[in-house]
Amino acid sequence: MDALKETITANPGIWLASGGLVFGLVFGAIVQSTNFCTMGAISDIRAFGDWRRFRAWVLAAAIALIGAQALESAGVVQLAKSMYLTPTLNWFGHGVGGAMFGFGMVLSGGCASRNLARVGAGDLRALMVLMVMGIFAYMTIGGLIGPLRATLEQATAFNLSAFVGAKLATQGLGEIIGTIARFATPTGNLVVTALIGGGALVYCFKDSKFRASPVHILAGLGIGLVAVAGWALTGLAFDDLADKPVAPVSLTYVRPTADTLEWMQRFTAAMMPGFGVTTVLGAILGAFLVALAKGTFRLQTFADVGDTRRNLLGAVMMGIGGVMALGCTVGQAITGVSTLALGSFITFAAIVAGAVAGLRALERMLEAEI
Repeated sequence: MDALKETITANPGIWLASGGLVFGLVFGAIVQSTNFCTMGAISDIRAFGDWRRFRAWVLAAAIALIGAQALESAGVVQLAKSMYLTPTLNWFGHGVGGAMFGFGMVLSGGCASRNLARVGAGDLRALMVLMVMGIFAYMTIGGLIGPLRATLEQATAFNLSAFVGAKLATQGLGEIIGTIARFATPTGNLVVTALIGGGALVYCFKDSKFRASPVHILAGLGIGLVAVAGWALTGLAFDDLADKPVAPVSLTYVRPTADTLEWMQRFTAAMMPGFGVTTVLGAILGAFLVALAKGTFRLQTFADVGDTRRNLLGAVMMGIGGVMALGCTVGQAITGVSTLALGSFITFAAIVAGAVAGLRALERMLEAEI
């Protein structure tokens, strides 16, 4: 493993770019071929009482969690170096931002990752959604909306150390529980991973309809494993002594979509794309190849003004909400959850709540247009 790490850190840019492209391609192909969709999962529950796509989402998160924690135990990745495990909990961003993202993804016909797959299949609506989402994501990071976001974060975030009565290095559930119960963080991570990961697997496979649906099982397993592979590569590429260390990360699609738009505009200034950019491009390519092979590639556009308005409003909400929550249905609910960050679990719940509210609002909007 040490030899592999030395090889990767000797030229991390190429490894991260090429690995991201491969992982993104596989991710896009899985999404397109299995119809994996988190918005669709919640819609299935509400409309048909069908929980299989939701269980596929939970399965992906469980596989990512178990895999990421195994990688950390093996010394492959330092999850504490990721953006998810700061000791300060931004509860407002995770809660309100996650709900905004969930609401927005309903209006836009899917989350960021689903829209990438839709672009690959020829949906021009999804292309516009991603462009608007990316613009508003950058506006929220350091543009017009940035100062307001920063002010809200500073006013609402708090250090968890005050809550547990002891100094915490991260917001990881393993460390929090370990501190309260007075055992080491690795032990806490093991206990929490067993409880949450094992419980999630039981939840998924106890359902006979899910067990009888290979496509949903493969979707959850495949996407979870791609997330694990992302952690492995970026963990091995991380070098504390580098001039500009790149923190470990895995699949996430709000900020990287914005980064992709910037990279395409500034290619001559930085020709080597980062890991996030290539995962975005790879997801589009993977979905395109599957759509082409299945004969389902079709150019589509907005149906009418109402359709346009809803999609663009959803894109704005996903861009702002995704940045506030530090991720999306993949970036937080799968990748973030795999770090055991408390904020990621809050975001997961908030996205689901926002999506439920969004579905109700969408029904009213459609009824008003009839």
